[in-house]
Amino acid sequence: MTIRCVGGIVFDPYGRLLLIRRANDPDSGQWSLPGGRVEPGETDKEAVVRELFEETGLDVIPGTLVGSVRRGPYEIFDYACEVEGGVLTAGDDASEARWSDAADLAALEAGGEVVELLFVTLREWGALPRA
Repeated sequence: MTIRCVGGIVFDPYGRLLLIRRANDPDSGQWSLPGGRVEPGETDKEAVVRELFEETGLDVIPGTLVGSVRRGPYEIFDYACEVEGGVLTAGDDASEARWSDAADLAALEAGGEVVELLFVTLREWGALPRA
């Protein structure tokens, strides 16, 4: 069975990428994009808004679909998002939340702290931090 999930690709005004450290499996302790499961009756965009608020405290406006990946039973659809409010605070399935610049993300990737294939996928999509 495929589990439909969404994620948000969010940049701050400085070009840093929003990341969360996963509190639960799969990939507990690893840094990833915020997101999660699409609940029954929800659209992808409704799920992105809900999941990003639950995990980061930020209110976002979802935009275009950047890409999708398959990770085991999870099919994840990642959307470009803009922040319209809120205060960055880790919550729900996230133990930490932060803005990551290019050097920070590269260091996390080199240290094996980023979920598998995220860095490569973001690079392929042209969605790495610009700062």
